[in-house]
Parts: sequence; C-alpha cells; structure tokens
Amino acid sequence: MPRLGVNIDHIATVRQARKGDFPDPLQAAGTVKKAGADGITVHLREDRRHIQEKDVRAIRRKVRLPLNLEMAATSAMVAFARKVRPQEACLVPERREELTTEGGLDAASRVPDLKKKILALKKAEILVSIFVDPSIRQVRAAALAGADCVELHTGRYADSKGKAAQRREFAKLAAAGKEARRLGLILNAGHGLGYGNVRRVARIPGMNGLNIGFSIVSRALFTGLERAVRDMKALVKI
Repeated sequence: MPRLGVNIDHIATVRQARKGDFPDPLQAAGTVKKAGADGITVHLREDRRHIQEKDVRAIRRKVRLPLNLEMAATSAMVAFARKVRPQEACLVPERREELTTEGGLDAASRVPDLKKKILALKKAEILVSIFVDPSIRQVRAAALAGADCVELHTGRYADSKGKAAQRREFAKLAAAGKEARRLGLILNAGHGLGYGNVRRVARIPGMNGLNIGFSIVSRALFTGLERAVRDMKALVKI
C-alpha cells in the first residue's frame, strides 16, 4: 500500500493571514499522525509565505512521523536542511510569483549542480527526492544526479479535462514510473491529487508514496482534519 504523506502548508497559510500563532502546524501534524498518515510534508519557501523555520524545527523535534521537507535547490536551503535533518528532502522548482509549484524541476539541465547539493544532503543522512514532470528524460536525470527518489508531478493529470486527456496524462505517469523502477529509484507522486482522482495514481506499480495537501485541508474545513486524512488514507489503500 502506498504511504500517505500529508502536506500541511495551508494550515500555516491560514495562520499567516493574521500573522499570529493559530492555527498551529505542529498541532495539525499531531492530528494528521493520529488519523493514520505515514508522514508529514512541508514546503519552506524562499518568501516564507506559509511554513516558517520554527515550524520545521518543531515538527522535526516533536512529531514521531517522517518529515519530508520540500525545498528549492539552493545552497541556503541545503544548509538549513543539514541542520534540521528531516528524514527526506524533496528538491522542487520555485518562483516567488507562482501561487503553487507549477511543474517539475528541470533536473536534466542541472545535473552537475544537483549532484553537489544531493551529496551534501546525503552526508547528513537525508533521503533525497527530486520533484519532476512525468518525463523519461527527467527521471533519468534525477538518477544521474544521485537522487534516491523521484516524485512525479501529477498536476497535469489532475487538471486534465475529459477521458482522452486523462488517459494521455496518466500514460505519462505510468511510463515515468516504470522508468524510475527500472533505474532503482523510489517512486512517489503528488500535486493536485484529490479524493476523486487519487486511486488510479496509487495503483501505479511500485508506487511508494503520495504527498497530498490542499484537497485534504480543504475537506477539513467541513469534516475536520482527522476525518479528512482518514478519508484520503482509505482511498490510497490498494
């Protein structure tokens, strides 16, 4: 059964709207754990629009679940990750003007630089993933750079309209997943997945983990966070 990592960035988004202390991402992480999630995901962005350094440190120190730190592939973020030592770091592209991550990291154009950053993270005993579009070329580049995992960007699949478009986008995910397995990479996926489209992705052969946030936090507004996580966990089971 694929593991469910719950991204709690948007708990912090609500908090930062008032620049206060509530709702607390640490409390959310505890609720997510109680609901049966297999891990916590947070994205410490350059502009600190939601998650803050203190959140990452508190969750890493106090929550008995693996922490996946999504981060830009910069020297500053590598240094921070080496201090906090999350169980996993996922290298993602980042632009200040974007609402959310818009696509995968172009690993193929950055292999030498990524190699250095991945090696530094591995020396701190951090498992390293690269968030890539479902492309054979990008998956191969991630392996060449020394990543342990790839996380396939599922946004285009999630946003596709009509059965034909969904089939095309899913075929890309399946092919990229197959190549990741052939190369010995751990296979994860995420972005845009919700309660109506997650099952098919969860059933891709060799799928290790799904990182899902916005749809869970959105449902939690009506059901509560614990119920929202339990509902998603039930759908991820295969």
